[in-house]
Amino acid sequence: MQSLQGGEMAQKGVKLDQETFSCSICLEVLKDPVTIPCGHSYCMNCIKNYWDEGEKKIPSCPQCRRTFTQKPELVKNTMFADLLEQLKKTGLQAAPADHCYAGPEDVACDFCSGRKLKAIKSCLVCLASYCEKHLQPHHDVAPLKKHKLVDPSKNLQDNICPRHDEVMKMFCRTDQKCICYLCSVDEHKGHDTVTAAAERMERQKEVEVSQQQIQQEIQDRDKNVKLLQQEVEAINQSADKTVEDSEEIFTELISLLQKRSSDVKQQVRSQQETEVRRVRELEEKLQQEITDLKRRDAEMKQLSDTEDQNQFLHNYPSLSPLSESTHSSSISIRPLRYFQDVTAAVSEVRGQLQDILRDTWTNITVAITHVDVLLPQPEPKSRAGFLKYSFEITLDPNTVHTLLLLSEENRKVTLMKKHQSYSSHPERFSVVSQVLSREGLTGRHYWEVEKKADIVGVAVSYKNISRSGDESGFGLNYKSWSLYCSSDRYLFWYNGITTSISGPQSSRIGVYLDHRAGVLSFYSVSETMTLLHRVQTTFTQPLYAGVGIYSSGVSAEFCKLK
Repeated sequence: MQSLQGGEMAQKGVKLDQETFSCSICLEVLKDPVTIPCGHSYCMNCIKNYWDEGEKKIPSCPQCRRTFTQKPELVKNTMFADLLEQLKKTGLQAAPADHCYAGPEDVACDFCSGRKLKAIKSCLVCLASYCEKHLQPHHDVAPLKKHKLVDPSKNLQDNICPRHDEVMKMFCRTDQKCICYLCSVDEHKGHDTVTAAAERMERQKEVEVSQQQIQQEIQDRDKNVKLLQQEVEAINQSADKTVEDSEEIFTELISLLQKRSSDVKQQVRSQQETEVRRVRELEEKLQQEITDLKRRDAEMKQLSDTEDQNQFLHNYPSLSPLSESTHSSSISIRPLRYFQDVTAAVSEVRGQLQDILRDTWTNITVAITHVDVLLPQPEPKSRAGFLKYSFEITLDPNTVHTLLLLSEENRKVTLMKKHQSYSSHPERFSVVSQVLSREGLTGRHYWEVEKKADIVGVAVSYKNISRSGDESGFGLNYKSWSLYCSSDRYLFWYNGITTSISGPQSSRIGVYLDHRAGVLSFYSVSETMTLLHRVQTTFTQPLYAGVGIYSSGVSAEFCKLK
């Protein structure tokens, strides 16, 4: 009879959950099941141990707490045991797999009693999480079908307003935070408020635009990487051909020229190695930028896929803005054979032996060192051209002198009469009232500084400039370059040496930097741009924009150009 019942249950596909056949003490499937007078069943050993641990107490049922005057006699429930055995033989699972239960890292179903199952969905309206069984009403009941279901979330309570205990369905653009409807008519009254859904839609558009920009950046860098790879091959072929030609020419000369031949070979190989290394280094940087952009794209995709709009808005501000590329978006390549001039110079040796030994030898060296695969871009000719490289500078509060007040989102600085309450920091200027930018500059950049009254120093500097001492001022050392602007003249300072500059007076100074080409230019900007001073050098470190204020009440502001 018992066997027949088990078989019929198997044939009918009866679904049994683990709680039905579990011991409430060990939470496992019953072993040697016994039933006590109140009707609840336990593993024989479990209930024995439970009562044995409380010898001096009145025996009771662990579930219903019913007490007994004495310990009931425990007899194996043979029908229950046979039923469990039949279930095992038919292959039915008397309990769901253990992985269906919620662990410490899982979101548990809020409606399960006893041992809770994993939630498969969370409801943003009910603010509760459900397992498959308890989620069913959301599929069957018409009003519940309209609720917003998302992947299981432990952060549902973040959607509740701590002040009004209401769901936060609004967003305050003024304060940049999620609020409930009561907040919008209370403490946020008069603020720019919209629904959270509308704000999510706007931010989603921004994410999509950023993703498109990233994809374009990746494509541009992929194209440049392929171009650089082709140039490496061209450099190697040209260098090999030059070495071959020069050796052929030098073998015709007497032993007096053998040393020169060796020198040419060595210089060509050295320059070849230098140029290939430069291209390889740029290629590696571009590959790294591609990797960083793909990681950034993945972060944005993950944010974009977030179904919980409040969680999306909560995480959105943590996205760092797209950083400026350290390289130009396009790379100009010299299409000719790079060492062609070397071959021509060596050929000339055959007819001018004495002159070569005395004077013309320098021609070969110059021809080799002039090989430059990545030629610098020409400086723009108009303000519109400069604005293509416009870069928004923000000042670093950790470097600002305590007499300087930062404002306008750290773009403006004013010299005050009293010290400001900045925290102590090793990068803060302690002697000269000046400040550096947050951003390090290594590519091509253009920015403008609007000065109010005089005297203002517009500068660039290496990060490791001294923060104290008489030589910490911009232009008073070999680590910084500064244009000092007053109401009637300009002075350029570098390494303590001053140069008087003539040019039209203007309240706005434009600065153009081509780090790789070693070009730093200062312009007077009004209706037209007038070059005040240009520096041609080799920059060995990233540069930081700087400004110094030397009269009380004077201010300078880095302009927004876009």
